[in-house]
Amino acid sequence: MNAVELAQALVRLDTRAGNERRAADLVADALGPGFDIRIDEPVPGRANLIARRGDPAVTFTGHLDTVPAAEDEWSFSPFSGDIAGDRLLGRGGSDMKAGVAAQVHAAATTAAPLQLIFTFGEETGCDGAALIDPATLTPTPLLLVAEPTANQVVLGHKGALWLRATARGVSAHGSRPDLGRNAIAALAEAALRVHARTWPGGATANVGTFHSGVQPNLVPDHAEMTIDFRTTAAYDSSRARAAITDLCGPDVTLETLMDLPGVATDPALVAAHMEILSPGSSPQPDATYFTDASVLKSKLGDPAVIVYGPGDPEQAHVTDETCSVPNITACAETLTRLLLS
Repeated sequence: MNAVELAQALVRLDTRAGNERRAADLVADALGPGFDIRIDEPVPGRANLIARRGDPAVTFTGHLDTVPAAEDEWSFSPFSGDIAGDRLLGRGGSDMKAGVAAQVHAAATTAAPLQLIFTFGEETGCDGAALIDPATLTPTPLLLVAEPTANQVVLGHKGALWLRATARGVSAHGSRPDLGRNAIAALAEAALRVHARTWPGGATANVGTFHSGVQPNLVPDHAEMTIDFRTTAAYDSSRARAAITDLCGPDVTLETLMDLPGVATDPALVAAHMEILSPGSSPQPDATYFTDASVLKSKLGDPAVIVYGPGDPEQAHVTDETCSVPNITACAETLTRLLLS
């Protein structure tokens, strides 16, 4: 299969937060002979793939899972994999099965030394990458992540701090709220304060989930929300947690669910690579999303990181997700030139 055909086949596999083993097997077949391939399945149906050939100087990586897709809200099947005009249709087309396909095609059509890491559970906090034993990896000076950048070079991304905030109240009959203390009301006020805050240094905060209550005639004595805070070099996770603590107040407790560092690469370290990937162009602004590089960087000996993939950044996680077909082909060709260099 060429890169577009492989992207179509990957999109047709339902890997919404699960079943990545099928995608890993497909990728292993597409790589063909010449690679030492290891597939680890620490959770049934969920797998990481590590492939190595020779003494690699570069590692390619991507994730095999996607975010959910409510099929009744789409105008076509999330697992279509069809091409309409010059667009590949389906969940994961841009984020990031097209990127995986371009990397695999480049790997399979050259004999260059190379390491590939394809993971499960990136969308839920780099779960698969976190379970990879560093002893199974070969350190390399370059890590290329095929997240969606529309074939532009990106040299960094924000970190992510996920927090669970919990408020506890006093239960009472719904007809006598004066006898209780409503946990929803307390936590909602905190949520609004977090939501309204303008954060410095490009940092952002999003209240992602809110859960509470049993039935209308019961004053809720427990409420939880989760907060997705995107950190920057100027506003790190320690500052973010301290600020969120102040905004929530003394009656709300915080628990850290995930704390992934951001990534930044000095352009001087990858100038030659950039000229191959995007000739004459300057790096794009740092990505707002996180990638598996947050976890893999330390396991690979602190390589320079380039984020570069064919997906459209604005298509990530949207209903009716698509990807540019010409971008997929161009990315595969460019990554091939990078390996041959």
